[in-house]
Amino acid sequence: MRCILGTKKSMTQIFREDGTVVPVTRVQAGPCVVTQVKTAKRDGVSAVQVGFGSQKAFRLTKPLKGHLKDIDAVRHMRDFRAPEDHGLSRGDSFTVSIFSAGDRVQVEGVSKGKGFQGVVKRHKFHGSPASHGHKDQLRMPGSIGSADPARVFKGTRMGGHMGDQQVTVKNLEIVAIDEENNELLVKGAVPGARGGLLMISTEDGKMEVSQALEVPEVAEETKEEMGVEAVEEPKKDVVTEDADVAPEAPTA
Repeated sequence: MRCILGTKKSMTQIFREDGTVVPVTRVQAGPCVVTQVKTAKRDGVSAVQVGFGSQKAFRLTKPLKGHLKDIDAVRHMRDFRAPEDHGLSRGDSFTVSIFSAGDRVQVEGVSKGKGFQGVVKRHKFHGSPASHGHKDQLRMPGSIGSADPARVFKGTRMGGHMGDQQVTVKNLEIVAIDEENNELLVKGAVPGARGGLLMISTEDGKMEVSQALEVPEVAEETKEEMGVEAVEEPKKDVVTEDADVAPEAPTA
């Protein structure tokens, strides 16, 4: 399993070695960091939460600050389903280098919102005839059924809100990778507008990540070699009671 978060930049075209023109979408992907690892036993699902994008720390709420403790503030966080033996841990970071040219991936994003649209644009209705007797009826939906039920059946194709939905496009090819600029060139179009967040993943292969660094405890011998002086704790006065010793008489 390999996954990454990115933002859609623009579309362009590149030439293959045989001269074929390939339309591609430029995706600014990574670097990303693992912000949480979910297990089926504790969370009910085996998944990896990935963070992407820079964010100013003072904009985070207190719960998010605790959630991202010891991790740089990120702007986006999304969950990816992962097998239990994925081998990732909190704090691991990775870039577009986890992919290679020719990989087949699925891209998930939010499609462009088009507002309220009629049936011709939303459901591809061909409209009414444009001859005599059809004034102002060219793009009308027409009858929606008998008047006897006195209601609209569920699923009836009518005008309404169009777009702004979660869309997944599968089997897209990664044509090229620009590791210097953290860009993926994906063949064809991907859902969403420019600047929209994209979730790119594939079930094949394993991720090569930079493991989170753990700060080891420094031993006393190492401290002496480094010239660090040990701070001795102040000794407390120990009072012993002895029945044979008489208390000293108070002085005037």
